[in-house]
Amino acid sequence: MEKPIVSLKISCPSFGGQGEIPKKHTGFGEDISPRLLIDGLMNETKSLAVVMDDLDIPLVGTYNHWLIWNLPPVKEIPEGIPYGAQCPNGARQGVAYGKNRYRGPKQPPFIKSAHRYRFTVFGLDCILDLPVTSRKTDLMKAMSGHILQSGEVIGRYKPDILCSSSMISHNL
Repeated sequence: MEKPIVSLKISCPSFGGQGEIPKKHTGFGEDISPRLLIDGLMNETKSLAVVMDDLDIPLVGTYNHWLIWNLPPVKEIPEGIPYGAQCPNGARQGVAYGKNRYRGPKQPPFIKSAHRYRFTVFGLDCILDLPVTSRKTDLMKAMSGHILQSGEVIGRYKPDILCSSSMISHNL
């Protein structure tokens, strides 16, 4: 019998909960990962994993944009995780959106509606032994039975002047 998963509080200073994702975190800008703050991490946590999904792809539903695992159990995942499969502190990035790196929102020009992007952080009781060719299904399978905690934050992005980072008010 698996233990119940305890909630984590996840926040993102760049966009808060349900806020607009700034252009710098998108494929229309610098395409750098946002800073994620983690509150309530258990002492038993050995590593963290993050999964970022677009929740609003027509006819598909959810589309994966980022996978990273074996992050140390810290209260802050810094902005701008370097591109590439191998990261500092032993973390690894799997294949999402065709690359081993963070891939921010970048809807095609014919998509006019805002999309929601969910960042889910998992606290694990182990270090995962996964190849960097792993995809979301591989990561989820490897984490099964090892998730101590999880939490999420959702941001929205619409690639037009109404959502540009210069128009966004940050009251954090």
